[in-house]
Amino acid sequence: MAAKALSPECQVHGVEPEAGDDAKRSLETGKIVHIKPPMTIADGAQTPHLGPLTFAIMQRDVSNIFTVTDAQLIEGMKFFASTMKLVVEPTGCLGYAALKSCGLDLKGKRVGVIISGGNIDLERYAKLLITK
Repeated sequence: MAAKALSPECQVHGVEPEAGDDAKRSLETGKIVHIKPPMTIADGAQTPHLGPLTFAIMQRDVSNIFTVTDAQLIEGMKFFASTMKLVVEPTGCLGYAALKSCGLDLKGKRVGVIISGGNIDLERYAKLLITK
């Protein structure tokens, strides 16, 4: 909302796990889609549906929604751990995973990606990082 308010021409893209694409389907159909809680490692995105306020904001401000796989989230976690020395939970890697796989031509453009969350059990984190 802040980026859009400061720069109305800014494009905002959403990301959610492939297993739980309720937001993508909601934007495509124009109504809130309800799903079963998705089975994904992105536990912060295991929601069955959008709320009405969130949906209205997304309809107004979001250009599209990308989906990513759990394997792409793990690759993001590995990148942040090995290269950036950051602990980022799977849900916090959604934006990065989409950036790497979305196919948008971003050359020469200013791009912001929200990376958040280190709220993950250390044992679970380690197991995900050693996943092939």
